[in-house]
Amino acid sequence: MRENILKTKSFAFALKVVKLNQFLCDHKKEYVLSKQLLRSGTAIGALVREAEQAESTADFIHKLAIALKEANETDYWIELLHRSDYLDEILFNTIKSDLTELLKLLVSIIKTSKKRREN
Repeated sequence: MRENILKTKSFAFALKVVKLNQFLCDHKKEYVLSKQLLRSGTAIGALVREAEQAESTADFIHKLAIALKEANETDYWIELLHRSDYLDEILFNTIKSDLTELLKLLVSIIKTSKKRREN
């Protein structure tokens, strides 16, 4: 059975977001932005898991499209935390790199799924 790379990477990303939230709360005393990041960053993996049980191709695409929206929102919170000096350059670049990879995977899978549905 093939490994589901999106499932694996989105779960690993969610775990990093949980740990980042803990760091922001414990060390930076930042609670509001980090909670927003926690919500959107962990939603990506949850939606990917939901998509596995989709009732149709349209449902699969829809769930991944919502995951893509959550990933874009997560990108916003990461950028805001970085520009407001809650995330240093190294931490920002690490999480941003992981998120960029997820965004690319989601876009690719959605495009491929839409093309297959049309054929």
